[in-house]
Amino acid sequence: LPSVSPDPRSPDTAHPGLVSPLPNYPSTPSLSHPHLATMASTDASEHCRLVVLCSGSGTNLQAIIDAIAAGTIPNSKIERVIVNRKNAFAVQRAEKAGIPTKYFNQVSGGFTQKGEKDEAKLKEGRARYDAALAEIVLQDKPDLIVLAGWMAIFTSSFLRPLDAAGVPVINLHPALPGAYDGANAIGRAYDDFKAGNLKNNRTGAMIHYVIEAVDRGEPILVEEVEVRESDSLADLEERMHSVEHQIIVKATAKVVQEILAKKKQH
Repeated sequence: LPSVSPDPRSPDTAHPGLVSPLPNYPSTPSLSHPHLATMASTDASEHCRLVVLCSGSGTNLQAIIDAIAAGTIPNSKIERVIVNRKNAFAVQRAEKAGIPTKYFNQVSGGFTQKGEKDEAKLKEGRARYDAALAEIVLQDKPDLIVLAGWMAIFTSSFLRPLDAAGVPVINLHPALPGAYDGANAIGRAYDDFKAGNLKNNRTGAMIHYVIEAVDRGEPILVEEVEVRESDSLADLEERMHSVEHQIIVKATAKVVQEILAKKKQH
């Protein structure tokens, strides 16, 4: 799962499955931005429409924004950034780049009561929220959904409508395939290293397609990261986040190129 933090100075830190009971945060209009204006003027078949979902500081979102502006991610436009935490600094990053934003939260949206403990009600609320979020996302007619620090696990109520529409969803997870699924992946790998249980003294990060099984979708790009004897957890986190910013750009570019190639065939 992607990792997030509301602190704009900090890298993303994992804590999936939570939503913040904050008041509704309105959508913002698109602002003037030369790169986005250029993308908007091209024919739809010539560029890839992205929707990016974030929950926190948006460092990975910023990497994508910068890569699109530089052309590293080719012929692409971020149609909207959606956040599920009102104070997510990702909103400010998006607004600075002239990208529309929307705040959509499970609790403030009325899908789940604050402090709800009943598992059946939580499950039902999550399903309704995911279905509503899928409708919102599809309104922008995206070609690709990128989870860049989205602090929740998706159910079939979100994934199946996207699959039916032919829209892939990709996610950053700070672990190697099959290792440390779910939350706190970096910390768990570090703990295993200190206990002498980390295979080859290596962890890593991957970008993968999202399926219903958490963090088990097909990997798109995987990068190993060595854990060093001198590493503190903060040292490892810093090195991991640097790798994450690189691979989210490379993997997004790869998938975008495949989407654009398919568009040309049609």
